[in-house]
Amino acid sequence: MRAPVDGPRVSGHRNRVGKSRASLLIGAAVLLAEYPFDAVRAQTALPPVNVDAPTQRPNSARASGASERRTQAVPRQRNRTATAPATPTLSERAATEAAAQQAAKLGYRAMPNSTTLRSGASPLNTSQAVNVVPEQVLKDQLPRNIDDALINVSGVTQTNTLAGSQDAVIRRGFGDNRDGSIMRNGMPLVQGRSFNSAVESVEVLKGPASLLYGIMDPGGIVNTISKRPELYQHGSVTLLGSAFSASKTGADGLLDVTGPIGDQGLAYRFVGYGVSEDYWRNFGRHREMLVAPSLAWYGQDTTIQLNYEHREFIYPFDRGTAFNSVTKAPLAVPTTRRLDEPFNNTWGTSDLMQASVEHRFNQDWKLYAGYSYNTETFSANQLRISTLNFTTGVETRSNDGTRGSLSNVSYGTSYVSGGFWLGNMRNDVVFGGDGQYRTIYRDNLIRQATPAINVYSPVYGLIGPGMTVSNSDSAQTDKLGQWSMFVQDTLHLTERLALVGGVRYMDYDQMAGRGKPFVTNTNVSQDKVLPLGGVIFKLTDEISLYGSYTQSLKPNSTIAPIGIMVGSNVAPEEGVSYETGVKFDLSKRISGTLALYDLDKKNVQTTQTNSAGIVEIHTVGRAHSRGVELDVTGRLTDSWALIGSYGYTDARVTASEDLTLLGRKLQNVALNTASLYLVYDFGTALPGQLRLGGGARYVGDRPGDSTNSFLLPSYVVADIFATYETKYQSTPVIYQFNVKNLFDTVYYPSAVNNLNVAIGDARRVSLSATVKF
Repeated sequence: MRAPVDGPRVSGHRNRVGKSRASLLIGAAVLLAEYPFDAVRAQTALPPVNVDAPTQRPNSARASGASERRTQAVPRQRNRTATAPATPTLSERAATEAAAQQAAKLGYRAMPNSTTLRSGASPLNTSQAVNVVPEQVLKDQLPRNIDDALINVSGVTQTNTLAGSQDAVIRRGFGDNRDGSIMRNGMPLVQGRSFNSAVESVEVLKGPASLLYGIMDPGGIVNTISKRPELYQHGSVTLLGSAFSASKTGADGLLDVTGPIGDQGLAYRFVGYGVSEDYWRNFGRHREMLVAPSLAWYGQDTTIQLNYEHREFIYPFDRGTAFNSVTKAPLAVPTTRRLDEPFNNTWGTSDLMQASVEHRFNQDWKLYAGYSYNTETFSANQLRISTLNFTTGVETRSNDGTRGSLSNVSYGTSYVSGGFWLGNMRNDVVFGGDGQYRTIYRDNLIRQATPAINVYSPVYGLIGPGMTVSNSDSAQTDKLGQWSMFVQDTLHLTERLALVGGVRYMDYDQMAGRGKPFVTNTNVSQDKVLPLGGVIFKLTDEISLYGSYTQSLKPNSTIAPIGIMVGSNVAPEEGVSYETGVKFDLSKRISGTLALYDLDKKNVQTTQTNSAGIVEIHTVGRAHSRGVELDVTGRLTDSWALIGSYGYTDARVTASEDLTLLGRKLQNVALNTASLYLVYDFGTALPGQLRLGGGARYVGDRPGDSTNSFLLPSYVVADIFATYETKYQSTPVIYQFNVKNLFDTVYYPSAVNNLNVAIGDARRVSLSATVKF
């Protein structure tokens, strides 16, 4: 019998002082103990929520006296019916489950989403490392982009963000902007910035992930998980004020509301966000708007999810500063001084539409099908440095720009996961297929000469945006299509020992080129079989050892007309990784992974100038990365929680026809990275709930270019926060204070070359108030 949603409105807010709400949740918990139903799975928003009446066991009544006993039983039965507790409503059940999970979230409990590994398997039962940045960590630290969120994960650094307009994440030595490795709910994105207020948590699947995700660099994938509709009514409104300095201020607003629609398992969620703030350098402004509605239906065996995001944005296109090629020191000007013009901005819109269906056939088997369409259009003014005299300060610049950029990706996947017994050995299997079609297009590329400027005494505003279109550089096009089938089996030989095997068959086509008239420079059509193997040995129910062999594949391509055609005769980049380590999940409080890996990437595209002076493409390059990674998150005690990481990444070029690259460290890859953030919860010691937290991240020095001609210096950046949760009359209110870059450290997270070096944000102070209802 399906329970109607007719109970009082209940918030999932954890409240230590509100007696009425606590009584309601305790009462609902008591009712839940008396009626059987499936627990909410950690990796989904909510499960099917049918409440079945207790099954009556048949009585073996004797013939003699049966009528009398039946007559006497009627009033007793009526009395039991009158005094029995009411069946809990869907909202009451959902609110109770949310309250039960809240303590775990506050304790930084890492609960991986099922879309990352294409199954609901526990990380202890997998042969690859998955690192999670939990929901509460994001709420506490308030990251502003994916780079901020991933400071908590080992072995991750930033690379070329295209002047702050693109996500660009290096994992285990490999990665770039627009490399297809950023996902939303396990499906690829093309929008420049993937992290926003509709994201609940972030997960990183380390190492080659082509078995599950197809064409990919060997560093792994980053999966951003959406907030999902919930079956109890609650919401919040947040207003935030921020300041980089006295004159550089801003404001954010966030609305997040969710609840049931009717009483048949349908739920909605709406996230709305807006920000307007000054850029921390001497000019620029960031404005952004997000509208993200979603729907979900939670049936007895089927869950359907629909979500949509529309985003509009404008933010500075800032190429940072420059490093002197002789002294290896940064340009001697204030870090707030930009080297371009106030019109250097990126502006555009992005849209994301996703739909998924999960159907459980029985206790062992379920089907998942998902579809995603993501598109982004943008334009940019991209004034850049051409040369710079560090003695005189004279800077020559090119007045570049992009008009009519359009990127989109259409992706669909379907797979079945479940288990069966082969003799006395259990097989956990996932098999299915996927397909995607991705286009990256840049219509008009602006290339225009412009007068020089002196960076030591700049006068801005004497020029406007460039208008001269370079036909030979325009119409930049990169189209990629792939279709695949995959299967993976985890064979449990004993209760402690399991073998993992899998294979993907992939067929792909890629075409790339540029120019008006258009010149094709890449035309590839190939197929490939990619294997995976692994072993898992569980020392205990809370600790497991693992080892794996994985592969990745990514076709070589180029937009630029350079030497020869990149065709099917040019081998794709292929990555091979060996990995071993230990995973732990102790008392459902603290979890983590210690991993050692050896990763080799061959057929890396390099260039060489032939005897006729023509630059040709070759694929004899090889890069090698090996390292150690440690990630830990969870609750140390009832009061202390932490998230920390350490990564050692030794990544170098091991083969290249360009001898200036041979043996060099890979650009923007730090040998050592580390982070540690601690939170103390005062619990009921105060009238409200006070939580204090802080920590720091360390990134070692890194090569600023491919020839290692200069180094970006190491840095330590510290952050702190405090939250205080109280009540105004009967309304829960949370005040939160954050300071990012507490000591106003000057640091350089990445570089393209010595004339294009990104500068990390200055100290930012923010204060917010959240009203929950």
